[in-house]
Parts: sequence; C-alpha cells; structure tokens
Amino acid sequence: MQENKIRARVEGPDAEGLRADRYISDYLQLCPRSQIKNRGVTVFINGQEAKLSKLVHTGDLIEIHYTPEKEFTLEPENIPLDIIYENSRCVVLDKPRGMVVHPAAGNYTGTLVHALSAHIPGLQDNFPEEPVRPGIVHRLDKDTSGILVAAKDPEALEFLSRQFAKKTIKKQYLALVKGVVRRAEGNVQHPIARDPRHRKRFTWKSSAGKPAYTEYHVIRCFSKASFVLLTPSTGRTHQLRVHMLSLGHPIIGDPLYGRTGGEYSNCSLMLHAYKLKIRLPGEEMAQVFRAHLPAHFKEQLKKIAP
Repeated sequence: MQENKIRARVEGPDAEGLRADRYISDYLQLCPRSQIKNRGVTVFINGQEAKLSKLVHTGDLIEIHYTPEKEFTLEPENIPLDIIYENSRCVVLDKPRGMVVHPAAGNYTGTLVHALSAHIPGLQDNFPEEPVRPGIVHRLDKDTSGILVAAKDPEALEFLSRQFAKKTIKKQYLALVKGVVRRAEGNVQHPIARDPRHRKRFTWKSSAGKPAYTEYHVIRCFSKASFVLLTPSTGRTHQLRVHMLSLGHPIIGDPLYGRTGGEYSNCSLMLHAYKLKIRLPGEEMAQVFRAHLPAHFKEQLKKIAP
C-alpha cells in the first residue's frame, strides 16, 4: 500500500514535552491515537527514527510516515430505529446511547447513517456530495441518547439546518450530575474553546472561547446527585458537559470530564436529548417532539433514590 509522509516543525508552548503519538493525534490531527498502530505510523525526529513515546520539544522537526486511510464505502445496515415521527421529507428519531451518528475513524459500521441508509431508499443517491453523512442535520455524542432529526432530501436538509444556524429551534436535555446543585435554577455563560493540552476535550478556561449559554433547572436532588433539565441556546461541542463541570457538577458517567472510579464506575454518560421544538419542511408551525427516558437512566435513578 502506498505510504504517505508529512513534516512539521513542533511549535507552541503547549506542545513542549508531549509524547510523539499525542502530538500526532492531538495537534496534527492525523488520526486518533487508537488508530496509529493500524495506520503503520513511524516517526523521525530531527532525522532520527524515534519511538512513539519519545517526547517532542519546541523547534523539533518531526516527520511522520503512515499508510492512508482506506477508502470508505457506505453499505446500508438493517439496524432497528426508534422512530418518533416520519414523513416524506424527514425523520425524527430517538438515538440510543452507544451509537455513533456517522462513520469516522474507528467507527466504520453500525452508525446511525448505516441504519438510515437501509431505512430510507435512495438516501445516499440524494446526497452525492455527502457520502459519509447523508441527511444528517445535527449530531449527538456517541453516549448521548435522545432526539435527532435527519433529512431525506437536500432541500429539507437546508431548511432544517438553517433553523439550527439561526438558533430558532429549542432543545432540552435531561442529565444526572454529581453532587447537590444548591440553586434551583440558573444559567452558565462561559465561552468554550478546545483544550490546548487535550485535543479531545473542551474548556471554559480560555480567552479564545466561543460564546456559549446554558440554562439549568433542578428537577430533584438526591444525597449525592441531582437530576437536572438543561436548555442550551448555543450548540458548542460538549457544551453541556463542560458547563456542568464548570459548576462543579460533572455529568455522571462522563469519561472525559468526570473522575473515573467510585460508585459510578460502571455508569455510562447520563445525558439525554429529551425535547426538540422545530419546524419541519412543509409545515407552517413548529412542532415539539419528546424522547422517552431510556432504561439505563431509569435504572440509575432507582439506584440513587432514597
């Protein structure tokens, strides 16, 4: 297989002292660290072959040899979908936790797009310029369950996407967070930026952050946790997870922003896209859709309820 090669000069104080594999994945964003071995990556630092664990320093010349990613071909998969509403232009569904929305590195099968391609005849043909994410209007993280809307044709995609861009839709989430939230309701307005030291994370501790706004309302408090309703008016990546962490109440089961271990060590991310208000193509008025609370949420609530 053909081998590719890239060169880069290590720059920036945040890169100083990083492992080579982290620099490749987090800063050059060549591929996730989990895929480095599969891509046959070899590294040369200042002309000398080096281990992936070797630390890089500002000013180093790093050269990476790797095999290109395999060409992706989307094959429809007959995966059951929990459909809330459907018409000839779009579908509103309840995405289960653990399902990736569209194919990406490390997730080439079993995604929501694979399921939609089997459910909607001709979906891929309708979006020839979007072979990886045909009809996808917005995303949910892999371990976030709940409401998601997808389009069946480019005009419907544009109509729905415009509402997200103009922030005329309304989304609400349910979350189970650590600790007792003392204020019954409030808001968080911390700007959000990518964490320079951990490229998979985002942070509110940056002057370069983009505006983000979240309202919260406490539904019920338990001895060591709180059940909350979250209403974001912006859609930054990981916004709710970062904003709740900024309050000192990370979402239970969050592998990126919460501490591992303890009583919630076997718990998945307790975040559910509960309600969406949006105007569908061909409709004059906005409609409200709700996704029922999933079983894993109910089970966790039973465990912590007094």
